[in-house]
Amino acid sequence: MTVIAGAVTAVVCAVLAVLIVAGVRGRVADYKRQQATSAALQLVYLINHEEVPPELDAPESVVLQVLNPRGRVVAGTPGMRAKRPIARFVPDERSVYATKVLCPPAGLEGCMSVEAFRISEEDGDWTIYAAAESIPWYVSAGLCTFAISLSLLIVLLASLRTWRTVDQALAPVDAIRAELSEITARRSGHRVPVPENRDEIRLLAEAANATLDRLDAALARQRSFTSDASHDLRSPIAAARAQLEEALMYPDDVDWPRTGRTVLQSLDRLQAIVTDLLELARLDAEKWKDDETVDLGALVTIEVTRSERSKRIATHLQDAVTVRGDRLRLVRLLTNLLDNAERHADTQIDVTVRQEDGVAVLEVLDDGAGIAEADREVVFQRFARLRDAQARDANGTGLGLPIAREIATSHGGDLTIEDSERGARFVLRIPRDTPERDGKKDGDQGADRKR
Repeated sequence: MTVIAGAVTAVVCAVLAVLIVAGVRGRVADYKRQQATSAALQLVYLINHEEVPPELDAPESVVLQVLNPRGRVVAGTPGMRAKRPIARFVPDERSVYATKVLCPPAGLEGCMSVEAFRISEEDGDWTIYAAAESIPWYVSAGLCTFAISLSLLIVLLASLRTWRTVDQALAPVDAIRAELSEITARRSGHRVPVPENRDEIRLLAEAANATLDRLDAALARQRSFTSDASHDLRSPIAAARAQLEEALMYPDDVDWPRTGRTVLQSLDRLQAIVTDLLELARLDAEKWKDDETVDLGALVTIEVTRSERSKRIATHLQDAVTVRGDRLRLVRLLTNLLDNAERHADTQIDVTVRQEDGVAVLEVLDDGAGIAEADREVVFQRFARLRDAQARDANGTGLGLPIAREIATSHGGDLTIEDSERGARFVLRIPRDTPERDGKKDGDQGADRKR
């Protein structure tokens, strides 16, 4: 920023210096020409009214010559009377004045602006030459030195000011960077300082603190998840170990088939937990197996038909409600919801598929006791199990509903629990994929089917 500011200031100063020099040069050149013209006009008056003295007075750097009708120099400034005429051009017949720049005039050095005046007398036409020094483009060395020195001083002051301003502006950023470098997994509770000024840096600090808040929340969830996973993994392992140790202590008195079945149940629970953990890890990594158009109504029909449930399932399906996503994961989501509903339903589970304003909706409603409003978010926490759920299924992992919500989120949707007259009503909403079908609107295709 300092270099850019210095460069811009230098360009501006250079342009201004050129304009100033050009303006001064024009003024000086006009002044010199006016001096020469004024001196020549005085000679015109003298020629018309009295004799012209051989030695003429003129301002410094102005050269005068008076030529008689025969073209002979009869008067001039010091040193110019004895010389030949400094110019040969004369005004034309229709004018009494003419000017040219000669480089150099006869008997002189350097370029000069020469003005010629014609005076008509009885004995013929007299000619007056007045030459003024031509001003160089830089006017004078002193003026150039002053302009360059002033420009360099302005550039230096602008660069120093910019450096100081940028340094002050970036000081909060440096403080934020220093604090971020100090924050680690063990010191994650720290936050970056927020400047008082309401500017972009304040927004940056607030965004960094918000990110750290989310990071701390994620670390807390990870620690809780690790603790809960360790506890749930230890339980079946400890149970199987206890069974085997007891059996080995009294091998002759043990019912080995019964012991094997008990250990196998513990291993089944352990396998279910590991499988769910792997599924959660894949969902957290957002690894898709496939991406296709899935008809939710057809998916529900196939899943309900192929699986045997202990409770009656009633479906209310609207045709052509499609989404884009992973078919196997959507099947897993539906299965988890049905498994949960089956554990808590008294007699019946209702599954509904419909569309609402471009959103595909899947509802799973059981006729059980329902879930208290205060616990509607708790059930989506990993390894969280309500007392009623533990009583109904002691071998549950507490990961079914969290996996279902993660699948919904990975498809750009959401899974929530909404109010119902009886039981728990799980509602999945996913943005629709609506292919064109013979130019008809999706709302006109099909009607609800009940089973």
